[in-house]
Amino acid sequence: MTFGSQEQNVLEAAASVASPPDITLRAVRKTFGSVVAVDNLDLDIARGEFFALLGPSGSGKTTVLRLIAGFEAPTAGTIELAGVDTTKVPPFRRNVNTVFQDYALFPHMTVAENVSYPLRVRRIPRGERTRRVGAALDMVRLAGYETRKPSELSGGQRQRVALARALVNRPRVLLLDEPLGALDLKLREQMQLELKAIQRDVGITFVFVTHDQDEALTLCDRLAVFNAGRVEQVGPAVEVYDSPATAFVAGFVGTSNIASGAAAEAIYHESGAFVIRPEKVRVHPHTDALSEPGNVTVAGRIREIVYAGAQTRIVVDTDIGPSMTAVQLNSAQINSGWQRGDRVVLAWDRAAARAINA
Repeated sequence: MTFGSQEQNVLEAAASVASPPDITLRAVRKTFGSVVAVDNLDLDIARGEFFALLGPSGSGKTTVLRLIAGFEAPTAGTIELAGVDTTKVPPFRRNVNTVFQDYALFPHMTVAENVSYPLRVRRIPRGERTRRVGAALDMVRLAGYETRKPSELSGGQRQRVALARALVNRPRVLLLDEPLGALDLKLREQMQLELKAIQRDVGITFVFVTHDQDEALTLCDRLAVFNAGRVEQVGPAVEVYDSPATAFVAGFVGTSNIASGAAAEAIYHESGAFVIRPEKVRVHPHTDALSEPGNVTVAGRIREIVYAGAQTRIVVDTDIGPSMTAVQLNSAQINSGWQRGDRVVLAWDRAAARAINA
């Protein structure tokens, strides 16, 4: 029987819904003595997702990665890979591979020898090894580099060799522990785009640990924000950024203006806590009336103006107490003549503000 494209799409969608997540963590807890590194974590990561574990140092994200890999055993809870309980399965029997920040390449081996090493351990025949190494190097755009040593490669090239070595075994899940952390800013941004393209090409699940908010937002389909061993929010990047659930998420993922208590009452005429992103705040001369429906306005005095290349941050000490920050794109050439000490009015759409858990 032959199916048309529409029928095939329906079948693929049904199979996707029916298949279990690639990674399932239920009530996972990990302690080191009296320190709780991961506390009662429930998490599902779907097949083919690029998923980020984001949080500051000591938040538990790397411990979760090590639990998935099998390098650590949970104190409580269960871990499933593709619907199979692997809580007590040793690392070498889990269909996952890990890429570390330092790449862990063998300096005395060539690129091809480094990539083929996992296949040699598994006693894959030489012809098949050669074919799969070539395919892996093509995948990471390093064809022709087979005979070079790691010392002859740039940082970005070494990172791609480590990726090829991890992918050559065709794992179900690839775990990446801050793999771009050792690169300079320009190379890191370039590798972010390449990593996303590679993940899209191979179609396997990537779980990426990082403390860099911009990196997580750039790379991932969804992310989990960790704080003190707990997940504060899980969701698509745009949702976590635009609608942070807690004050911690609002402050850690990007920059936010948070008003609570008396400040919230004065600005929004409601109790609770509210967040507005700086790029959604407009700066106007103090003489503007700004009486448009739906506007929220706060008067104040400019304390600092920070030029940051593509944008300028304007920090304002408001008349109601807390300072607020507005961001303006420099290409817009809007009110570029602001000076420290100027009296201004900040304005934004009330609908753009989000209520959060303080």
